[in-house]
Amino acid sequence: MKKVLVTGGTGYIGSHTIIELYKKGYEIDVLDNLFNSKETVLDKIEEIAGKRPNFYEIDLTDFDKVEELLAKNQYDLVIHFAGLKAVGESVEKPLEYYENNVSGTINLLRCMQKHGVKKIIFSSSATVYGDPGDPKYTETMETGRNLANPYGRTKYMIEEILKDCVVADKDFEVVLLRYFNPIGNHSSGLIGEDPNGIPNNLMPIIMKVARGEIEELSVFGDDYPTPDGTCLRDYIHVVDLAKGHVAVIDKMEPGVLIYNLGSGKATSVLEMIKAFEAASGQRLPYKVAARREGDLAEFYADPSKAERELGWKTKLTIEDAMRDTLKFLEQN
Repeated sequence: MKKVLVTGGTGYIGSHTIIELYKKGYEIDVLDNLFNSKETVLDKIEEIAGKRPNFYEIDLTDFDKVEELLAKNQYDLVIHFAGLKAVGESVEKPLEYYENNVSGTINLLRCMQKHGVKKIIFSSSATVYGDPGDPKYTETMETGRNLANPYGRTKYMIEEILKDCVVADKDFEVVLLRYFNPIGNHSSGLIGEDPNGIPNNLMPIIMKVARGEIEELSVFGDDYPTPDGTCLRDYIHVVDLAKGHVAVIDKMEPGVLIYNLGSGKATSVLEMIKAFEAASGQRLPYKVAARREGDLAEFYADPSKAERELGWKTKLTIEDAMRDTLKFLEQN
């Protein structure tokens, strides 16, 4: 396998995955609409990897442009990251999320089908599990019930669409990678999470508070049934996550493969704040705010299937992520 199309490749996880793909000798094209990323990321990728992917500024909702790209290039594999991803925003703008994430994916799949591209790795999410009643999430758990927001529902819908595509075409190869909470960045400090606007995830908010761009961090609830009262989540270094995408490629086969990519450990919001303070020597101002609708007290991955079948497990720690984040803050 040689040529890979990475949708959303200038984004946070996509850019780190491209670095790992280049280490394995793949040729890469990037499709991105730059809605929540910057084209300058390609310069940073080139600086790190010594190679620069071909870049196409295309929105997946533009069927004709997607079709034109796949007509001109023969791809062996698509890694599909492109999509809107802010949970709160999805509640306010559900139609935008369904159009962008679901309709965009359908356009991509129609074009893949037309041009004989039979392999796709989908950037899914632990949100597809909803609230299964057990904080340790395994791939065999039921998905799609008690989903708290349109963002999570789009991920679930896309997973179901991909499963249906496999039923319709027995040669189609699908991997669903369910992420937990990516943090950190490349050790060079050149690429990292730098979303446009007000971020939704904890680490970019910590970064903006550290920079003075946001006055203080809001901790949503300190009365959960957890050791310090704040929510517990599974945080995974983005470089480990990127390596998970590469690890699965050689395992692909007709049908659907599903893997959790997480650390298997739960860390609280307050522990994350303290870890940043310890790494930076900087106090991080925060206030306790009301709980957010739909937030669970605790969940984390059971990543044993990925370790067993792919030989993949996380190697980088929360402390590594904080060190790398500080380097990114210094350089950007």
